[in-house]
Amino acid sequence: MQNTTKQILEEALKKLLLQKPLDKITIQDLTNECGISRMAFYYHFKDIYDLVEWSCKEDASKALQGKSTYSIWTEGFEQIFEAVLANKPFILNVYHSVSREQIENYLFQMTYQLISGVVKEQAEGQNITEEDKEFIAHFYKYSFVGIMLDWIKGGMKADYHEIVDKISTMAKGSIAHCIENLIK
Repeated sequence: MQNTTKQILEEALKKLLLQKPLDKITIQDLTNECGISRMAFYYHFKDIYDLVEWSCKEDASKALQGKSTYSIWTEGFEQIFEAVLANKPFILNVYHSVSREQIENYLFQMTYQLISGVVKEQAEGQNITEEDKEFIAHFYKYSFVGIMLDWIKGGMKADYHEIVDKISTMAKGSIAHCIENLIK
């Protein structure tokens, strides 16, 4: 029941975001939409931004299931774009509010999860430190998220498949090359 209530609150938030900006939504709006008490809301979340963060993490975990290998990482990256696009009103509204950092953290988390799996796979059997693997994953994470944030800022109008194709072309072999360079 606990996750069900959280999911109901997430759905209510996303529905309300179609009608008004995040900073205009109140706990009362959410609880009225769900037909639950304010205490039920506060049992699960400390505030609306906590609900936003939880929602982002839930969407992230669903989007990337099993896509963090070198042969299919582009599918994982496409799924990140698809998850963002599927929640376009939510993402744009949060992005344009004071809690823009939550969208960035959401994207950083999803992208790091994807890229770190690829780096670990590519580094298998190599004499490279965990610190260097993390550095490579963070380097690509910031690059990919920067591109995605530009896409969001532009209203998500560009074809994300083309963006992923360009990223794939540019990144082809570069993670393995980074690993090689760091172990020399």
